[in-house]
Amino acid sequence: MPVATPVLHTARLRLRPFTDGDAESLFALHGSVHVMRYWDSPPWREPARADRFIAVCRRLAADGTGARLAVERVQDGAFVGWCALTDWDPFHRSASLGYCLVDALWGRGYATEAAHAVLRWGFDTLDLNRVQAETDTRNEASARVLEKVGFVREGTLREECVVNGEVSDTWVFGLIRREWRPADVPVPVRRCAAS
Repeated sequence: MPVATPVLHTARLRLRPFTDGDAESLFALHGSVHVMRYWDSPPWREPARADRFIAVCRRLAADGTGARLAVERVQDGAFVGWCALTDWDPFHRSASLGYCLVDALWGRGYATEAAHAVLRWGFDTLDLNRVQAETDTRNEASARVLEKVGFVREGTLREECVVNGEVSDTWVFGLIRREWRPADVPVPVRRCAAS
């Protein structure tokens, strides 16, 4: 069943379906060694990768497995990055959260704001019960974003992937519907006892 890719608005951001015109900005984002340093895939070197990424975004919606949204700043339309809910399973009411932002804009709360918007859509529209997210254990900034929006660190996948030729551990985070708080409600930072 297809998923209608939404257009979401926050105080500073607009999240929308990708267009072909986003390819250049997307290539610059994923071509950055700094942005991709904790990813399990190397920086892009061919601009055609951006076109394939956009095609996958459209296929996610058509297949009914999720939505990946371009994030832009309201004030000037600047490309900020993307935020997504993928691996949507309507039977188990679960999905995975992911995001990637331009490094010049890190530390300004944009990832938290975008994640809140996508999670609200997921819980309200897709009727999710659980959202999972993963991050390299060295990526403490991403872990803080997840905790700010209410995720609990549930465990560590030891030596789960190879990042830049190095074996790396991955933290697994989970957010349950009953623990979800909209952006205007403060979220206490919680950690699982096993962390």
